[in-house]
Amino acid sequence: MNPLQARRAELRDFLRSRRAALKPEDVGQPSAGFRRTPGLRREEVAVLAGIGVSWYTWLEQGRDIKVSPEVLDAVSRALRLGEPERAHLHRLAGLNSPLPRDAHTEGIPPRLQRIVDRWMPYPAKLVDRYGNIPVFNRAAREVFGLTDENNNQAVRFFLDADWRERFPDVEAVAGEVIGFLRAQAARYPDDHHFMDVAQRLRTESPLFRTFWDRHEISLATRTTKTVTHPRCGPLTFEHTALDLSEAPHLRLHLYAPDEQTAASASFRLLLGQLAGPDRAVA
Repeated sequence: MNPLQARRAELRDFLRSRRAALKPEDVGQPSAGFRRTPGLRREEVAVLAGIGVSWYTWLEQGRDIKVSPEVLDAVSRALRLGEPERAHLHRLAGLNSPLPRDAHTEGIPPRLQRIVDRWMPYPAKLVDRYGNIPVFNRAAREVFGLTDENNNQAVRFFLDADWRERFPDVEAVAGEVIGFLRAQAARYPDDHHFMDVAQRLRTESPLFRTFWDRHEISLATRTTKTVTHPRCGPLTFEHTALDLSEAPHLRLHLYAPDEQTAASASFRLLLGQLAGPDRAVA
């Protein structure tokens, strides 16, 4: 079996399993007597998706047919697929992973807020698709100088010279911030917010213009970050950024001090000052 045949077989089995997992009453339909196999019938899925029965049958059989993202999303809704399953369906059908559905309206799941808080006494934060930092713990506030307002990482880095001084490797951070902005603009081509921010920064920041014209892309999933703290001096952290299937509009950023920073007397004193309510729930 070649890779294409294997993918079509996986598509067939996946759709059958998702159809079998649903009962008519799960989708607001009456149960119509005896069924030879569990779950919805193909014609019921087709009706719910608003597509032809024959077309859905061919899709489930893994036939070589052209399929659009819109039709796959209709099938996803009919089968009550979550975001990971929806993305899996698109990939099995040979398409790119879809953009999250209305991701920007989903808010902050309370569990993620708790994870950020319980990472204390080390910094943790959530970054949304625009580069805003809507959630962070007390350590992140102290180490990175975050505030309750104006926490867009691009705007703050390029327009706030005092804040930028916390990052000794200006070139690396500038590349990451701009790379993130470019990647998001390409991912959400109908959202003009990214280009509006870029245009503002091009006008107000010569540093931004220099790096923007390089066309570099970075999502900085795992690296080492050094920050200059006003009282502790240089602090170095191992940094990991995680995509979140339950909230695809957010990324979770976690920081752990390297050995030298962890052994620093000034940093240990800072940790003692940060110990409090966040520490109590860890």
